[in-house]
Amino acid sequence: MRRAHPRGALFALGLCWLILVPAWAEPCLDFRADEWVVPAHVHDGDTLRLADGRKLRLLGINTPEIGYDGEASEPLAEEARKALRTLVGQVPRLALRYDRERKDRYGRLLAHVFLPDRRNLQVLLLHQGLAAAVAVAPNLANVECYLAAERQAAGRGIWRLPAYQGIETTALSRQASGFHIIQGRVQRVGESRHAVWLNLSGNVAVRLDKRDLPRFGAGFDARRLQGKTLKLRGWLYRVRGEARMNLDHPAAMLTLE
Repeated sequence: MRRAHPRGALFALGLCWLILVPAWAEPCLDFRADEWVVPAHVHDGDTLRLADGRKLRLLGINTPEIGYDGEASEPLAEEARKALRTLVGQVPRLALRYDRERKDRYGRLLAHVFLPDRRNLQVLLLHQGLAAAVAVAPNLANVECYLAAERQAAGRGIWRLPAYQGIETTALSRQASGFHIIQGRVQRVGESRHAVWLNLSGNVAVRLDKRDLPRFGAGFDARRLQGKTLKLRGWLYRVRGEARMNLDHPAAMLTLE
């Protein structure tokens, strides 16, 4: 799974509220239109081009990649693109609610996207099992919402695929990069000037920027992860042959043992 470049808890609102309202709706951002835009073309399940030429990346989710230049598409990539195309093809415009950063390093707009009837596009795709929730700082306003929507899709869509069950770090290919869900044992916990490092079996290093550590809670101590098996989600990249992953938020990490 490619592309450079996330488990928060649901709020306990009481049994009656859980019965009356779908779980994925509880912590979700309210509808807000910081800008109205017109969709023109769907590139894949999480990216589209607007009528004014700008590209829009849906915040908080990742969908399987469409293959280009002779490369094969990832499983369910075409289905994810078709689902997004169907949703936006039925409306004349979309509402964008911006988070803390409005653009990524590629110049794409980043937003929580709503249909005119106030439904959130990310939630709709997650609920179909065609996207995975991700947490990438600093745009974290809807993390719990998207994780809860993802849980509603358990056993459907991408969650039937082996790659989304958690690839063992020892089984990763030497060329593996882009979005992955991985799991492996923490062999060593180290520290540099700006980061804490979790070195996993299979020559995988997970970087926690020290500026992000407050999100993990006041009692968080990375040293306690020594010997634990973790399931992580994020984007793998390579540095001198070593696979690395940045961990911005505890939503991207699950301790298995």
